[in-house]
Amino acid sequence: MGLPGALWVLLFTVFSCKIGAVLSTMAMVTNWMSQTLPSLVGLNGTIVSPEGTHERIVSGLYPGSEEGWQVYSTASDPDGRCVCTVVAPAQNLCKRDPRSRQLRLLTEQVQNVSQSMEVVDLRTSRDLQYVRDSEPLLRGVDGRIHTYVANPRALTAKGLQELKGQMSQLRPLLSVVEQYRADLQTLATLRLELLNLSITLTAIQEEIGAYDYEELQQRVLLLETRLHACMNKLGCGRLTGVSSPITVRASGSRFGSWMTDAMIPSSDSRVWSMDGYYKGRRVLEYRTMGDFTKGQNFVQHLLPHPWAGTGHVVYNGSLYYNKHQSNILVQYHFRSRSVLLQRSLSGAGYNNTFPYSWGGSSDIDLMADEIGFWAVYTSIPNAGNILVSRLDPRSLEVLQSWDTGFPKRSAGEAFMICGTLYVTNSHLAGAKVHFAYHTNSSSYEYTDIPFHNQYSHISMMDYNPRERALYTWNNGHQVLYNVTLFHVIRSDG
Repeated sequence: MGLPGALWVLLFTVFSCKIGAVLSTMAMVTNWMSQTLPSLVGLNGTIVSPEGTHERIVSGLYPGSEEGWQVYSTASDPDGRCVCTVVAPAQNLCKRDPRSRQLRLLTEQVQNVSQSMEVVDLRTSRDLQYVRDSEPLLRGVDGRIHTYVANPRALTAKGLQELKGQMSQLRPLLSVVEQYRADLQTLATLRLELLNLSITLTAIQEEIGAYDYEELQQRVLLLETRLHACMNKLGCGRLTGVSSPITVRASGSRFGSWMTDAMIPSSDSRVWSMDGYYKGRRVLEYRTMGDFTKGQNFVQHLLPHPWAGTGHVVYNGSLYYNKHQSNILVQYHFRSRSVLLQRSLSGAGYNNTFPYSWGGSSDIDLMADEIGFWAVYTSIPNAGNILVSRLDPRSLEVLQSWDTGFPKRSAGEAFMICGTLYVTNSHLAGAKVHFAYHTNSSSYEYTDIPFHNQYSHISMMDYNPRERALYTWNNGHQVLYNVTLFHVIRSDG
């Protein structure tokens, strides 16, 4: 039995949702909601829109999880403005589409029909073989009956007994005939179901239109490429919000650090983990974020010099860290497994002289952002106030320093975004981003940007400019936060 053409369309074509296009022009100043985390860790992140945010732009690579729609910024004009966006359903939206549910039901019906047809086919083949095997017996009985009808005197007691025996052998054919009759009814029912399926599928095809899944995927890839070209036009911005936390993994002790390479641009997908803050030497390197979340596919680096604190950073394939019981900075190159550079950070306190509020030998905190490579620390001449120094990552020489005036022991943690130092008021529950120092203007301001300290003890918080995300180590949990930045789009003119 042949299947209708529309049914084969269901079996061999993947359902896809329509894309709706919306053209819009964005001003030179726009809010960019960084949505890197779901893609980064394979999770759907929670999106937070603080008050005052009027426009929401979500990267095509990193779809949001609430509305089910993603907006692709697709182009930039000579002035650096993104001029085109395309609104498209998120990948998981199709699963919630009523037509998708209808197609799943139809698929189940097709499977049921197919199974019924297989049963009928097997039974028919078996019964047909039985009929073929019984054919010589039927012919023999038919011949005897014709003989006895033509010449009744030829029927003897022995012949009658033999005829009865042959008829007994043929009696199972009656049940075969009855089964054939029932199968005819089943086939009629299946034919009606197939006709209904064909009609329904034709209607859905007309509603969906001409797009198929492969074509949509190619369009999405093109939009993603153009999106990143537009993102490169984005200048630096100020922090305006921190999302809800995304717990990537629970591993290690209460204190530690984890990170990805902070250099822009970089295609390095490795993740590094350093458990503890005191005299540690073992660095675990995972191939991807997915491997890190599962705790698999890692190699171990044994540092020649132990570290102090948790203020480490990976930059351009090297680990930069504070050498234990000293203010010496060390550059360890992962590929060659060797120390490339050591240099003293002149005057910097160490060994819990000027740590963050949680202690842990967190005197020197190294970090990188869109602007450059930084050290956050303090010294006795600065009376324990936070110093920010921009360093040359090739020589670790101090290029310029700023005295923020904020006491380091009153800070829970700190991180740099676009040349601005952001300081939290605590490492415990209820923490918020409390202070910001802008190195471009040598000015400061007090802020009130809350975030959820889910596990109540943060011992590391660093910003990664590649993912525009905050990496934190929180009481044995590795946690990510999205950030909302107020961006100004650069102009090449």
